[in-house]
Amino acid sequence: MHTPLIYMDHAAATPLDERVIAAMEPFWREQFYNPSATYLPARQVASALQGARAGVAHWLGARPSEVIFTAGGTEANNLAIHGIMRQYPDANIVVSAVEHESVLAPAHEYDCREIGVDQDGTVDLQALEAAIDEKTVLVSIMYANNEVGTIQPLSDIARIIKNKRATRSSPNYPLYVHTDAAQAGNYLDLHASRLGVDMLTLNGGKIYGPKQSGVLYVHSSVNLHPEILGGGQERNIRSGTENVAQDAGLAKALDIAQEMRHDETARLQTLQQELIKQLKAAIPSVLINGSRKKRLPNNVHLTIPGQDNERVLLELEQRGVLAAAGSACSASDEEPSHVLRAMGLSDADAQASLRFTMGRQTVLADIAKITQELKSVVS
Repeated sequence: MHTPLIYMDHAAATPLDERVIAAMEPFWREQFYNPSATYLPARQVASALQGARAGVAHWLGARPSEVIFTAGGTEANNLAIHGIMRQYPDANIVVSAVEHESVLAPAHEYDCREIGVDQDGTVDLQALEAAIDEKTVLVSIMYANNEVGTIQPLSDIARIIKNKRATRSSPNYPLYVHTDAAQAGNYLDLHASRLGVDMLTLNGGKIYGPKQSGVLYVHSSVNLHPEILGGGQERNIRSGTENVAQDAGLAKALDIAQEMRHDETARLQTLQQELIKQLKAAIPSVLINGSRKKRLPNNVHLTIPGQDNERVLLELEQRGVLAAAGSACSASDEEPSHVLRAMGLSDADAQASLRFTMGRQTVLADIAKITQELKSVVS
């Protein structure tokens, strides 16, 4: 008989919600038409696409025209960075040292300034302020970290940017703020003007929607160069026949996530505290990484000094617990996590670290099981 699996890697991928599948279903077969075509059935599909766009815009406090659908968070991040930076070849970009690889990799193609973080993984605001000069055109700071769950002080960052804009002497360089909110969609407020951002990335695959579905919110004042040229879809910013099923699925997933975020946050915070309490009692050497106060409610990231996380993860899997060492996007990389290094962990401690990320199907009974199996593996 198979051991039932306890899935604790929701930061990497979430299962498709049944209601999302139902929202996508019509566009695979009956309503397969190209929304750019002129006949009535195609216009109905175009109308459904606009409905999905308006649904996403609602949660962002945005206009529908400010919502650009993409094939996932990575594309949205690349579009935000290249779309600005290619217009200003001698300008610079400022990012945090704990960004996702899909921000760091494109940012490092330009004059890129990386801002350090404290031991909780929170951006150093003084260093950020000092790094922004007359030629900075883009600041990209994630909303919540995918590895350790730390939530960044976006409103404080927005205030710094606002002051910088007010004192700028060169009118030739704009100053925009982008945030990668891929991990925030289930639990945090996404209202762009309240956050003080000009661009924001969402990822459907992290909010119980389809993988390879994403959004880049682009405020109407931002001039963004397209990455993909062609028929001029998505306001000329991202050409290609729209994937209406994916876009409808993402919009439905976002509706569900945002409607239940307060209740789900409270439920998961209880489980999070219980898991931390039980792990500390069972394995006294356990260290919790990331901010304890400003943290995603589903994330427990820990170090067990002296352990090899690869061995621990393999043994946990054999016992029916699926967890992670860090970002799934860099899981095949042998290097210790750049996030943990930036927070000041030694390479040895980084390679003794595990990430448990809970989700909608996580229940209290799972907590005792995880604790029991982890204790057994490390002893």
